[in-house]
Amino acid sequence: MAAGKRDITEGKVHRNIFFILVALVTAVFFGMIGPFILTVLWAVVLSIIFYGLYRWILKGFGVKRQALAAGVTCVLVFLFVIVPFTLLGFALVGQATDLFVAIQAGEVDPNVVINYAEERLPALTDQLSKYGIEVNDVRTRVTEFIVSTGQSIAGSALSFTGNLINTFVQFTLMLYLLFFFLKDGRSIVRKMIDTIPLGNVRERKIVRRFSQVSRATLKGTVIVAMTQGAIGGILFWAVGIQAPLLWGVAMTFLALLPVGGSAIIWVPAAVILFIEGSVLESVIIVAVGSLIIGLVDNLLRPLLVGRDTEMPDYLVLISTLGGISYFGLSGFVIGPTLAALFITFWEMMGQDFGGKSA
Repeated sequence: MAAGKRDITEGKVHRNIFFILVALVTAVFFGMIGPFILTVLWAVVLSIIFYGLYRWILKGFGVKRQALAAGVTCVLVFLFVIVPFTLLGFALVGQATDLFVAIQAGEVDPNVVINYAEERLPALTDQLSKYGIEVNDVRTRVTEFIVSTGQSIAGSALSFTGNLINTFVQFTLMLYLLFFFLKDGRSIVRKMIDTIPLGNVRERKIVRRFSQVSRATLKGTVIVAMTQGAIGGILFWAVGIQAPLLWGVAMTFLALLPVGGSAIIWVPAAVILFIEGSVLESVIIVAVGSLIIGLVDNLLRPLLVGRDTEMPDYLVLISTLGGISYFGLSGFVIGPTLAALFITFWEMMGQDFGGKSA
């Protein structure tokens, strides 16, 4: 009996030591590949998004030519996703630089709204003064913000150019991983489910939830944001606003947020045009922004994002903002995905271990 207890104790000790070693090796491994974690994540997300395209190509080539189908899919992703976004990035930096040069040269006045309020709305400026808000201070801060933003964009452009080799390596690694995730994705997921000791039912639910939310967030949110940004950029070009590509991209990024969105850009633009006397252009922006751009958001976002994520808008907003602040631009996918997994884990814990009301 004593020998049996000793064997059980030794077994528990060996098992605990083994799990400690597994945790230690895993932590060291993830620490080692830390600089490439986001690259791996994007490869996983892209493989989920384009897996349907891969399966369609595979049917054409034959089920035994997975490598060829995965290679063709990666080439298409490179040509129609990565290359256009890279060219767009270079054009964006060029327009942003031109705009800030025009501001510094006095061709564009960033304080036009403040000047209008000071000249035409003295009651408003007097009221603000009572609360310690001086017009000159606001004007100075706006100018400083514009200058710092211009310097930041210039620094980002130089940093991007200086890290061109690193960027190239990251993209190459992402495509390399995307190839294997497409070709061997099913077997990789199967092995993960068989290995992780959480129970296959839970693991399949977690994998399904991750795929569902990441696909909905990237595909749905990006489609909505790019549609709004494209309409906004074309609108700004049509009414003669400088750097329409820059503002279109800005509206695209802001449209990633469930609240506010591209209106943060086109509403002030309409106000500025009205102040400058371009009433017709101002009315056009308001009409297109509220009817067409707003309609795109109200129709497409619930269909492509909200329905698949199965999360309320306030949670999507908080997780998106938190994800962007914590992970950078990639956070607009990581944030909602982590929020969905958070809900999924707590739901499973409640179902399995939670108390039941009488």
